[in-house]
Amino acid sequence: MDNIETKPKITKETKNKIKVEFDRTPLKERMKAKFLNLYFLGNVIWYIFRLVLLIGVSYIVLYPFLTKIAGSFMSPDDFVDVTVRLIPKNFTLDTYKAVLTELGYFEAFGNTLLLSLSSAFIQTFVCCLIGYGLAKFRFSGNKLVFLLVVLTMVIPHQTIQLAMFMHFRYFDVWGILSLLSGGASVGVEAIDAILGNIHILDLPEHSVKLLDSFGPMIILSATGLGFKNGLYIFMLRQFFTGVPDALEESAYIDGSGVFRTFFTIILPLSIPMMVTVFLFAFCWQWTDDFYTNLFFTDPDFMLMPNIVEIPPSLETDYPGQNMYYAAIKNTCGICIIAPLVILYLFCQKFLVQGIERSGLTAD
Repeated sequence: MDNIETKPKITKETKNKIKVEFDRTPLKERMKAKFLNLYFLGNVIWYIFRLVLLIGVSYIVLYPFLTKIAGSFMSPDDFVDVTVRLIPKNFTLDTYKAVLTELGYFEAFGNTLLLSLSSAFIQTFVCCLIGYGLAKFRFSGNKLVFLLVVLTMVIPHQTIQLAMFMHFRYFDVWGILSLLSGGASVGVEAIDAILGNIHILDLPEHSVKLLDSFGPMIILSATGLGFKNGLYIFMLRQFFTGVPDALEESAYIDGSGVFRTFFTIILPLSIPMMVTVFLFAFCWQWTDDFYTNLFFTDPDFMLMPNIVEIPPSLETDYPGQNMYYAAIKNTCGICIIAPLVILYLFCQKFLVQGIERSGLTAD
């Protein structure tokens, strides 16, 4: 034991002495000692490597967006000029003016905003309720229900496309409308007055036509079967699993019921996660063309995906027609995603917090 060498202990006084001696050395010697060593050289090489890598990745990711934005400000002559790359020679806003005025952009904006907001609000609340139930309540079939939720993310929507179309084309839940239409007190006219703009088909089964209305999206969202609802339920379940059970137990001891605990304690804690789910639901519904093309068959009903067309005033026939038409459609895409970019700038903080908390699990 006596032969074991112990390392000398470096005290605070020793550090101060070394610092004072270093400060007394000439500036040239200090610079040489600080910068002319392998440690500093290694840090410089690593910093340059990371900088070059980030610049290269950023260029690959951002270049397509920059070309589309630059092309939206170009005139038809710029597309046949080989000297024009990203900076237009003949700067113009004619493409934006034509898209906004001739393609019904503002009408599509209003319809899509109303549809996206209503669907996002309903999906957020319903998925929050389902996710909380799957995370905090142990009942027979809990894992089976969660498995079915996961399957909704795996099964392609195209497999049930025809079934959904026919279901909402001739909508009648368990034959209720057929029974009501046969009674003396409630007829088809009364149902039509209640449902407003939803049309009653003159069919033997007296079904309801929900196409070309918000009905299908509202029903799917309210029943937890809307667009990407399986993903939202999964995210919220993961979040609620990480919420301590002690909070709910304390509320139950104080006499609070399940729903009161959910609305007064759980929901305020889950605001960042709910904002994240709302943003996902809103953005995906905003740019969705699968459900909108499936349920909205009237060409006069304008939604955002319908404005990707060539405005009549910009139709032309010259050598650069294909490139010019591609730039016009890219401009339509920029006009579609511009509100989402603005929304993201204001809600980025909540989005990051929600994504960070979505992976919490119970200890």
